[in-house]
Amino acid sequence: MATYKEIFGTNIEVLASDPANPVQGQVWYNSTDNVVKGNAATTVGAWATANNLGTPRLLMGGAGTQTAALMFGGTPSTGLTESYDGTNWTELNDLNAGTQSLEGAGTQTSALGFGGATGPATTVTTNTESWNGTSWTSVSALNTGRRNISGTGVDNTSALAYGGIPSSGIPAITNATESWNGTSWTTVNSLNSAKHAIVGSGTATAALATTGVTPGGVTTQNEIWNGTSWTESTDVNQARDGAGGNGNTTAALVYGGKNVPGTVFYALTEVWNGTSWTEDGDMNTARGQFGSAGTGSSSALAAGGGDSTGTEEFTGAGAPLTVTFTDS
Repeated sequence: MATYKEIFGTNIEVLASDPANPVQGQVWYNSTDNVVKGNAATTVGAWATANNLGTPRLLMGGAGTQTAALMFGGTPSTGLTESYDGTNWTELNDLNAGTQSLEGAGTQTSALGFGGATGPATTVTTNTESWNGTSWTSVSALNTGRRNISGTGVDNTSALAYGGIPSSGIPAITNATESWNGTSWTTVNSLNSAKHAIVGSGTATAALATTGVTPGGVTTQNEIWNGTSWTESTDVNQARDGAGGNGNTTAALVYGGKNVPGTVFYALTEVWNGTSWTEDGDMNTARGQFGSAGTGSSSALAAGGGDSTGTEEFTGAGAPLTVTFTDS
């Protein structure tokens, strides 16, 4: 049998401790532990506990990535805004209007917050606020005010808003969709099914609308937006309300959530590959109605929400992982 040296032309490196930043495929001998180790790709995603939000809350808006996120608003109706740098949360300038059940889109330095409820949960608003990295500015209002609204977008100049509850009285769920061009909202083609508390991901021209609550209850529905219209696609495995999510039409995540009326919370994570949904690593704490941020299906951030005040970070399958080789 050929030796490692004969195959790769080098000896296995001897180290007193594991390297700080090993590359995938690297192999070494740890002389302290007396074992051979290597760096391989993970086969499933995993959640890790991170530092808590400064102020625990739920029903907030979120924007940005796992290491550069923004969370704002929440219940009871507040304008509180916090940023996350991958380690710590920092309080920033508040929204102009204290709002809960709103949606967020964009990045940590260029975000949009829209819809929701001010004051009591049923006080529906059309408010839209734009974030420039320092402060919030009130801009053109939605055409249809609604709470439990969903949406997505790349920054404060391009976003999509859909679904929600427009009534300040008896909940009347809508399928209305609006597109934001940086100046104003335009009503475009509606979702195929009216629902609220949807997981939104993608861009203003290529988006997903996943799970949520229909007049008949929680749903597994998944719809794809192509910039013009919505098309029904492959359902998720678990129906849920108030889940988190991020990504795009070819690589996305849906995680956590609850049932109606919210007596059961979920930790389940599902990954979208553009065609189907696959179950992945569970969250450490089951939760719903939390703030979320992230990119694609490889990273995500979940903060606050029902049944948890904490923060968790998701690392997708394929990330480097140090493994130990044994002779068993």
